[in-house]
Amino acid sequence: MDIQHLVDRLEDLIDDGRHFFGTKYTIVDEERALEIIDQMRISIPEEIENAARTIQKKDRVLAEANEEAARIVQQARQHSEDLIDDQEMVKQAKVRAEYVIEQAKIEASKITREADEYVLVQLSQLEQQFAHTLDEVRNGIQIMQREEQAVAEVELETAEVQNHEVNHEPINFERPAQAPVGSSL
Repeated sequence: MDIQHLVDRLEDLIDDGRHFFGTKYTIVDEERALEIIDQMRISIPEEIENAARTIQKKDRVLAEANEEAARIVQQARQHSEDLIDDQEMVKQAKVRAEYVIEQAKIEASKITREADEYVLVQLSQLEQQFAHTLDEVRNGIQIMQREEQAVAEVELETAEVQNHEVNHEPINFERPAQAPVGSSL
């Protein structure tokens, strides 16, 4: 599964959560959040495998370029051996072979540079996706921790109010009320 899709699902989960009125806190379904995070952990190796395939593709292109260069060099050598009898033709063949070798090296260098740039772009994008995903996960964890703390504080306040109400003595209506000391009736 695409890591970006999972990030979008996590964001949707947070958006769909129950918001506390007057606060920035949101309650999210922990089980669904953890399920998405688990899927992210599974998806990340897939992204890494994609990057490895890109590197393998680059290596294959380089190997093909080197093989082509070797083939061209071999052809040039063979051609120069065929023309060895004629001195002028031999000189031209050597010059041509060197030119072809140089062109093959330039082409191989160009392919290598382009492949390296492509891999760098892919890895940079992957790094940005990982950083964004990590930020989203950290934010989600922080929100959930703050919500748990807020709920705990509300529960503590409720318990304190209930304890305060329980500790008052009941009013005894059968006994006459006493006037406060120092007051005159």
